[in-house]
Amino acid sequence: MKLIQIYDPPMCCSTGVCGPDVDPKLVQFAADLKWLAEQGVTVERFNLAQTPIAFAGNDLVRAALTEKGEAALPLVVVDGRTVASGTYPTRDELAGWLGLSETPASILTPAVAELVAIGAAIAANCDPCLRYHEGEAKKLGVSASDVARAVELAAKVKDAPHRNIMRLAAKLTQTEPAAAVTSAEACFGGAPAPGNPVKGSCCS
Repeated sequence: MKLIQIYDPPMCCSTGVCGPDVDPKLVQFAADLKWLAEQGVTVERFNLAQTPIAFAGNDLVRAALTEKGEAALPLVVVDGRTVASGTYPTRDELAGWLGLSETPASILTPAVAELVAIGAAIAANCDPCLRYHEGEAKKLGVSASDVARAVELAAKVKDAPHRNIMRLAAKLTQTEPAAAVTSAEACFGGAPAPGNPVKGSCCS
């Protein structure tokens, strides 16, 4: 079984979302490591501030720190071989080092999935759904502007059927859309609009 070890610089946590500013690189890297674990790779991660003994006990890490200091971190080791130092690798790089190149990387990251869920919540008029998924998206580092774009797009999709039916109503009644609404309201009221009798109405 493949083994990947990540030696992080000192930080309060490795998620990228625990400080005042969200670090999207850390958020993405955490998602990539989760993906590796789902592929059967053993993932071990160490934080210099929390587990310094893991750094001292590894010859490769100790040598890198002696040569470069903390600039060597993060250090990524795959099956006992250093593959990256000083930067977090991409998912494609991780897949290549671990022989997973043929596995297509999904674009449906956890952050994207939350944006999709936000759009679905808008379409369903689900207040608790929207609150929950907006909170989850924020934890994953999704910006407020991206959430707003998802909401705007969902609203446009949701409103499309209404716009289309009003255009059809305007075409059939040869009126402006606003006038078509008046006719529909008169229909639901059980009486035709003055001077504009409704024939074959859906609610007669």
